[in-house]
Amino acid sequence: MKQIKTLNAISPIVNGILGQDYAVANDAEKPVGILLRSFDMHTYALDAETVAVARAGAGTNNIPVKEYAEAGVVVFNTPGANANAVKELAIAAMLIGARNIVEANRWVDTLAGQGDAVGKLVEKGKSSFAGSELLGKTLGVIGLGAIGALVANAAVDLGMNVVGYDPYLSVSAALRLSSSVKIERELTDLLGKCDFVTLHIPYIADQNKNLFNTELISKMKDGAILINCARGEIVSAPDVKAALESGKLGHYVVDFPCDALIGAKGVVAIPHLGASTEEAEENCAVMAARQLRDYIENGNILNSVNYPNCSMPRSTENRLVILHKNTHGILAEITGAVGREGINISNLTNQSKGDFAVTILDIDAKVSTTAIEHIEGVENVIRVRVIA
Repeated sequence: MKQIKTLNAISPIVNGILGQDYAVANDAEKPVGILLRSFDMHTYALDAETVAVARAGAGTNNIPVKEYAEAGVVVFNTPGANANAVKELAIAAMLIGARNIVEANRWVDTLAGQGDAVGKLVEKGKSSFAGSELLGKTLGVIGLGAIGALVANAAVDLGMNVVGYDPYLSVSAALRLSSSVKIERELTDLLGKCDFVTLHIPYIADQNKNLFNTELISKMKDGAILINCARGEIVSAPDVKAALESGKLGHYVVDFPCDALIGAKGVVAIPHLGASTEEAEENCAVMAARQLRDYIENGNILNSVNYPNCSMPRSTENRLVILHKNTHGILAEITGAVGREGINISNLTNQSKGDFAVTILDIDAKVSTTAIEHIEGVENVIRVRVIA
């Protein structure tokens, strides 16, 4: 029975995906795989038996992915599985900001106890919260991946003018976009024309921490609404607060509250509800479990953040999965080591990603422990798995 450890509450739907050969529990000992959501693994003591970690969600800043790659542990995420949930929250955020809904609701709460006078007070005071419609306004979508593309297309359907920015836009992502979405090559060209700007980019500390600071915010249209359903750290809290106080920004709707912004003028802080729907949690759990099982049973890798996607249909009963550094000539060294052990290779595939690579070999016979040790001895080989 293969042990799978859960570090957060994970939908029980994964039991059906993994099947009867797996035992899923939060107290599993010597787990071959780990399922989690937001648990911080940076100080977690990883068991030597663990070969893979699957996060039921897109962001992996709570996992030391580089260190795990060095240890031969594949880290998976589930891009797109919660995209619809985040898209809907981003649309709600636009409406919340445009129609001053939160401020209006708070004001209505102050009318408690006014009895029959409430109606008249509402009619008298409602003008203070008059907002604007989305129809005809311009939305800037920064990041056009699975979530950003959905937001852009939904905004088009709402009658908005949509401008997108994504320097890493792939062909497949571009094909998902409505033909009405205009693409800008420079971020600053987008900012000056948008009534709303919504962020859908991954947080990478050394690249975009405090990306939206005073300098970049100054390029935005006066009174624009900034929406952040990506990560709080992408926006400088002191700078956005100052922009709200000066009137440069109309609202900042953020799904990642921080102490500096709670209760601040113009801030609507949502308690990280982007992917917190029953449907999204199940979608992420199913996707994570399927990827985890395929890697454990077949060595196939899909949606890893620290190793390349690498898969191959099984052509023999015996398979070697070799995780290694992406160095010159190492594939020849690996196949040479396998050949010297008298092992015939029926089929192979090799893929690399940055500093790391994966080689999958289908072999004609079982391989001895001694042979595995010899293959592990090849310089820059990190881990060798035998799947039979």
